[in-house]
Amino acid sequence: MTTQVVSSDAPPAVSPVLRTPPAAPAEAAAYFAARLAFHTDAADVHAALTGGGDPGFVLVDVRSTESWDQGHIAGALHLPTAGIPQHAAKLLDPAVPVVVHCWGPGCDGATRAAAALAERGYRVKEMLGGIEYWIREGHAVRTAQGREQHAPDPLTAPIGDGDCGC
Repeated sequence: MTTQVVSSDAPPAVSPVLRTPPAAPAEAAAYFAARLAFHTDAADVHAALTGGGDPGFVLVDVRSTESWDQGHIAGALHLPTAGIPQHAAKLLDPAVPVVVHCWGPGCDGATRAAAALAERGYRVKEMLGGIEYWIREGHAVRTAQGREQHAPDPLTAPIGDGDCGC
């Protein structure tokens, strides 16, 4: 029988998570605060739009007309990304913040639209997850047939009262 000797001089194993150490707390706080200045999510947009009163922003769907016709968020303004240079000034008030969305997390359309609006002087945030997560979280959309709503996907939305606690 062979006995294996483990050297106590060996460096401790580092998990893949900590191979790159976390940022210092002040650096992390600044990063996450900045990130919140650029992004919002479907749950917060839904809460603002259905909470009664003025949400304080205009929601802009930047998808194509064909995509808009498939289903869109009630109260959203339709302004495809390609039309921003020609139409933004006619449709948007520079004093009102803009929240843009496109298809979903695999689409940079909202990011491109946010950049185009910011370059024109608008204060803008991107709705993370796009209309995909709006629908997956069980929020209604408008279609040619009327209002459509699906049950929330339990892998993407809280079960029960809809409050994830965050």
